[in-house]
Amino acid sequence: MVVRVSVRVGGVVQGVGFRPFVYALAVRLGLNGHVGNDVAGVFAEVEGQPSAVEEFLIALHEEAPPLAVVDEVSVREIASLGETGFRIVPSPDGGHAATLVSADSATCEDCLRDLHDPGDRRYRYPFINCTNCGPRFTIVRSVPYDRPSTTMASFPLCPDCEREYHDPADRRFHAQPVCCPACGPRLELTDVPGDPVESTVELLHGGAVVAIKGLGGYHLAVDAGQEAAASRLRGRKHREDKPFAVMVPDLAAARELCEVDEVAERMLGGRRRPIVLLPRLDGGAIAPSVAPGNRRLGVMVPYTPLHHLLMEAFGGPIVLTSGNVSDEPIVYRDEEVRARLAGIADAFLTHDREIHIRTDDSIVRPFRGRAQVQRRSRGYVPEPVTVHREFSRQVLACGAELKNTFCLAKDKHAFLSHHIGDLENFETLESFTSGIEHFAGLFDIKPEVVAHDLHPEYLSTKYAKELTGVELVGVQHHHAHIASCLADNGRDGPVLGVAFDGTGYGTDGTIWGGEFLLANLSGFDRVAHFAPVPMPGGTAAIKQPWRMALSYLGTDDPVALDVFRRNEGAWETVASLARKGLNSPMTSSAGRLFDAVAALLGVRDAVNYEGQAAIELEQIADPGEEGGYRAEITGGERLVVHGRDLVLAAAGDLRAGVAVPAIAARFHNGVADVVTRTCRRLREATQVTTVALSGGVFQNLLLLERTVDALTDNGFEVLTHSRVPANDGGISLGQAVIAGRA
Repeated sequence: MVVRVSVRVGGVVQGVGFRPFVYALAVRLGLNGHVGNDVAGVFAEVEGQPSAVEEFLIALHEEAPPLAVVDEVSVREIASLGETGFRIVPSPDGGHAATLVSADSATCEDCLRDLHDPGDRRYRYPFINCTNCGPRFTIVRSVPYDRPSTTMASFPLCPDCEREYHDPADRRFHAQPVCCPACGPRLELTDVPGDPVESTVELLHGGAVVAIKGLGGYHLAVDAGQEAAASRLRGRKHREDKPFAVMVPDLAAARELCEVDEVAERMLGGRRRPIVLLPRLDGGAIAPSVAPGNRRLGVMVPYTPLHHLLMEAFGGPIVLTSGNVSDEPIVYRDEEVRARLAGIADAFLTHDREIHIRTDDSIVRPFRGRAQVQRRSRGYVPEPVTVHREFSRQVLACGAELKNTFCLAKDKHAFLSHHIGDLENFETLESFTSGIEHFAGLFDIKPEVVAHDLHPEYLSTKYAKELTGVELVGVQHHHAHIASCLADNGRDGPVLGVAFDGTGYGTDGTIWGGEFLLANLSGFDRVAHFAPVPMPGGTAAIKQPWRMALSYLGTDDPVALDVFRRNEGAWETVASLARKGLNSPMTSSAGRLFDAVAALLGVRDAVNYEGQAAIELEQIADPGEEGGYRAEITGGERLVVHGRDLVLAAAGDLRAGVAVPAIAARFHNGVADVVTRTCRRLREATQVTTVALSGGVFQNLLLLERTVDALTDNGFEVLTHSRVPANDGGISLGQAVIAGRA
């Protein structure tokens, strides 16, 4: 008896060697038929003995290639054709795109062996790849994923590569970026003679700043052990304090610098190769200017053949940071790199393979046995976040202003974008709008509903409101944070959502940021919040945290505190603004509360990047300190948390001569305590026993650990982020799932 079935496979099944896998599987099982790509994924027809067909269908799931993600396999029995042989058929034109596109993937072990084999024709070739590794998303122009639809289209295959490409027994069978020194991209160190890799290594050892073209854009590199080089890069890039990431040759080198547990090892060595934030070890050979005053270091290992060659030749860690001036998007176009990085880089290590879409490095950290994404970009995007309920309509969510991402959604897939950045200049806005257009084309999404933040001045909001023929859904910022955490964990709610961040437009027109919401995906009630205080000078208070110290301390007795002495010249003027309510909007922001304490303790009176004061406050806190401050909770149906109590307690300890690290820790413990006590009172009123933690403040690892411990000890189930960031980079996912219910 012979049967024939039509099979359709959905998921990440293009550009990952799925067709050659199906071919080899069918041949092994003695099946006849064909396989191909189209805009919806992979299609196949197989004919043979029923037992062999059944084994074939099981193997589609269980033996799929390393980079494949099989979401579904649909099977339909059809008439037998008596066909003999099995073949890969050309991709048809037309139809609605429904396939998924793989993220860029780190060089596989097989290609690394070829790279280091003097007898291999790709020996030391910096663009070596196969079906199991290499560029994907950053070179894809459209689907189906075939070479003509990528930026490799301009590199015709040489006879040897052509033979491999068409040989079903070869690892590069239908590998779209396949190439070699005879036919592929070429590496060039501009204006410097000799071998590009060796010359780049010499420049780095000599203290130069080198711009290096990667998968998703240009990086800036210096020797991480040279203080003068790291300091020079800071000055040229106008990045005064924010830590740099470093690349090390391998896992052994990472262990010399940081604590690397099993989770961190999987993250460092996996196919995604993000920057991993790890606890630093004493004595690591890293210049002070690389990550000043930070107990953690962002570490990554090579993820392209070029990186492997560079790191093997260099031998030690290098700084590898985004190729841009601070606050601008990463440079990725060859024609603009010299103009935009001319004042920063001394040399340019580049190549002629075009990057179609800019993509920054992703950032993750280990947290309680799993990876917690802090910035979701290269290696993750555009693979979707799968949600547990289908979207009834196609959705575009435009995200927030800072750390922007957008999200396009249909079926059970939420296509969260790469990291766009802060929507505060034309270049970033252009990246936002072109990215939406690219994703919509790749995944054939025509939004019927467009979600946006309530803040009327956000560029993402203005973009949404200029669209026509769609339903607009305004989503409150902190509700989006909690919805994002729910979607991240496959939940609907209700939960007690604790959303702590710096700024979010409230439904009452004030600035929220220390919120307790009774929330699900359909709506929310603001059941508690931090007591609002003035922000003297508005946005000036974000850039100058001492103004928030003034706001919380008042003007009754500031004279005994150094924060007053350091800012005495402006103190009374700013205090007058606060008293009169002039340019001093009210805020419940937890982020501004952290700013106040940071300024009070002399950590930071003015910041150079968003969240700096709170980050540095966490860094100085004594993790062994168990004491904590207590804040009063008042109110009835809506509770009010009096954050000023924490500031006054810190000021009292400061006057009493308590060490600053102990005070910083007691403040963190006090915040964790008041979150727990507030949730306990809300549990009594609502009977809800699950808490979701979201917002940028919960990227503070000390606060997150203390809060999760305290809530768990008090019988709560606690949801935290894993697949998407807790900060505004996850907002668009929350907006999307809320709009999907509208």
